[in-house]
Amino acid sequence: MTHAIPNLTEHVSVRDFKDIPLSAEIKAQLNLAARSASSSHFVQSFSIIEITDMTLRTQLADITESAPYVKQTGAFYVFVADLYRQSTLLTKQGKSLDGLSNMESLLVSIVDTTIAAQNMVVAAEAMELGICYIGGIRNDVEKVADLLNLPKYTLPLFGLTIGIPNSKNKVKPRLLAKNQVTENSYPTAQFADLSEYDDLSKAYYADRDTNQKTSSWSQQNIAFFQTIRRPEIAEFLKKQGFSLT
Repeated sequence: MTHAIPNLTEHVSVRDFKDIPLSAEIKAQLNLAARSASSSHFVQSFSIIEITDMTLRTQLADITESAPYVKQTGAFYVFVADLYRQSTLLTKQGKSLDGLSNMESLLVSIVDTTIAAQNMVVAAEAMELGICYIGGIRNDVEKVADLLNLPKYTLPLFGLTIGIPNSKNKVKPRLLAKNQVTENSYPTAQFADLSEYDDLSKAYYADRDTNQKTSSWSQQNIAFFQTIRRPEIAEFLKKQGFSLT
């Protein structure tokens, strides 16, 4: 308990790793931590693909636009929301796939996958390793699925790079508790009053050691959500067998 809370509250994303592979023992511990995660109805609807082939890793690094910290790292994983196993069980029994292909089941699989990845992250950081989630896996989801030979009822959700840090940024100030935590009902005015947090985030970006900028959390979110990102994901999911209903 002594180390658990600091390990969580001092988290930063690392994008600068030593070029030292993780040992087989460490990777086994990370995988065990991930596979021990909570799972809705114990369906365990995720898979983990470690990318050890450097040609393949380079292709994925280019897709994700994260080349330096995907290629030079201790290990790189792709986490896959995966209902393929369950689809084979139903098919072999001549059962309908309607209960598997709908939006709720997809959400269950996405949640399972995310919890498993976060278990791996907590384990990695407890070993004083650094991590970075790589959402850019979805920049060309069709190509990634092809490269990884993914079957129907799967979605490559994100990558995860883990290694020994060369350097770390300072911890980013998170949303204030008053903007995110409440009791019994949603306080719309309170949660949307971001003025104090914007002052904190603006000071952080101006003072950090690298990639300094003049911006606040609100300004960055306005810019981020002005763009429709990865609109092809919905069509990919339909191709993968999900009804989205």
